[in-house]
Amino acid sequence: MPADGIEGESADEPGAAPAAGGKPTAARATLYYTLLRLALFVGTFALLAALAWVGVIPEGIGKSNPLWLFALAILISAPLSLVLLRKQRDAMSEQIVPKVERASSSFKGRLAENRSREDGA
Repeated sequence: MPADGIEGESADEPGAAPAAGGKPTAARATLYYTLLRLALFVGTFALLAALAWVGVIPEGIGKSNPLWLFALAILISAPLSLVLLRKQRDAMSEQIVPKVERASSSFKGRLAENRSREDGA
């Protein structure tokens, strides 16, 4: 069990799913966040479907029920994920940003080298 007493979370990376060795990887943090967003969307869709079935919200216009509920579930689950999944999103970002910065600096270095070769020619 981690030092903070929460199983499934590393003491260093709150909200990130730990890898087999205990340290979260970028792919694992991204997968964890994506699965949580998908679960939030599916839960919202199921709740809206139940509310439509009971008659609390309209089922849609004509035969548009699934599309109406799908769009409404997206509109509701997107802001919810911004608030509810903040820790997981931050943990994912911490794993991804260093790799993006390394790739960017490598690309900028190669670009500058190519420009200097063109200027010399």
